[in-house]
Amino acid sequence: MISISVMALVFGVVFLAELPDKTALAGLVLGTRYRASYVFVGVAAAFVVHVVLAVAAGSVLTLLPQQLLHALTGVLFLGGAAMLLLKGGEDDEEVREPKGQSFWKVSGAGFMLILVAEFGDLTQIMTANLAARYDDPLSVGLGAVLALWAVAGLGIVGGKALMKRVPLSLITKIAALLMTALGVWSLYEAIA
Repeated sequence: MISISVMALVFGVVFLAELPDKTALAGLVLGTRYRASYVFVGVAAAFVVHVVLAVAAGSVLTLLPQQLLHALTGVLFLGGAAMLLLKGGEDDEEVREPKGQSFWKVSGAGFMLILVAEFGDLTQIMTANLAARYDDPLSVGLGAVLALWAVAGLGIVGGKALMKRVPLSLITKIAALLMTALGVWSLYEAIA
């Protein structure tokens, strides 16, 4: 049986923790470049995997080697920033499906980005701890998945709305700068 109070509590905690995190930025970046529905499917699937792992593992995830996860995340963000800058010379204001970017390629890219970047993230550890505390895996899992989907959706839709007011080249440069900062910060955390 699902506990609405546990689900609501988990939703609120995870939503607020994830809102300023890299998920919204990743969704915004992907949402400006690709079809939103394709991006959301991949991102949503990755979050289901994360929540299932967190709920199943309970508090064991806190024992994962954080330095390795931070280093991998840092490299991924720096690579993403480089890709944005290399492809960012287009002044095309219209968001269209890029050539060769099928549903599976775009969804797969969103899935892999979130799967790697969010592994061992604060919200995944928080979800594991909440699952251990409340011993209600279904309610905790549903609350966490819905919160993560909401943040991803806001990022993706925000990217589309932003495109109507700000040139794509400027969004790309700002996103690359933010991804570079996140990459450097993650590598610093891996070393420190």
